[in-house]
Amino acid sequence: MDFEPISLLVLIGILSISCQLFAHKLKIPAILPLLLIGLMVGPVFGQLNSEQLFGDLLFPMVSLSVAIILFEGALSLNFSELGSQGKVVRNLCTIGTLVNWLVVAPVAHFVLGISWQIAFLFSAIVTVTGPTVIVPMLRTVRPSKNVAQILKWEGIIIDPIGAILAVLTFEYIISTQNAIQHTLVAFGKTVSVGVICGALFGHLLSVTLKRGLIPEYLINTAVFTFVLGAFQLSNVAAHESGLLTVTIMGIWLANKKTYRLIALSNLKKR
Repeated sequence: MDFEPISLLVLIGILSISCQLFAHKLKIPAILPLLLIGLMVGPVFGQLNSEQLFGDLLFPMVSLSVAIILFEGALSLNFSELGSQGKVVRNLCTIGTLVNWLVVAPVAHFVLGISWQIAFLFSAIVTVTGPTVIVPMLRTVRPSKNVAQILKWEGIIIDPIGAILAVLTFEYIISTQNAIQHTLVAFGKTVSVGVICGALFGHLLSVTLKRGLIPEYLINTAVFTFVLGAFQLSNVAAHESGLLTVTIMGIWLANKKTYRLIALSNLKKR
């Protein structure tokens, strides 16, 4: 049976909320039924082909969606709540990422039979956990406060790190000469642009909100648009630096307590 594009979009929404409600009822992570239903309507029965449905807009839509998710998640990353667990998060996002990358690559090479280059690229991609996986699990499992804070921070911070690692691995693979130098230059540019843009745009947005330059009824829309604009401007300046930018923006606003203005606007609308 062939569905019209609008019917497929509505179906995605219905299946998504149904999976969330089902997971809540059974007290299981929502990611499990979402993955299962996605496989069933996609590869198994072939009712939904995302590339055919969205065409050239698929990658931009996914990129912008990830940027929004990371920014929203980063708004909950307050350093005062992290306490003494900062070292653990740092080690997970640095040493842990490197260990995962170096361990998964040979496994992928020997078990899956793929080349070393593709194995390391695959390994870089799967180092990412992400807030869309971790947060629903935390909501269901409910670990201790310290463990929950560590996993929440790691799940959000690791996303831009994993993306940068994947880009750098790809840059190294396609480099025809001076591969190491080219990769180091790309790394420095991506991180520098991401950090600078994140701090700059985060500060600018914080000042704008605190001074009341945006009408209350436009705060959510303005912040949403501003974040997407910062994400794309950063990506234009340095490939795949946008995720780092929006993550730093969210952390900046959270620790400046500017996020409370956004939350207050949401509450007043209810």
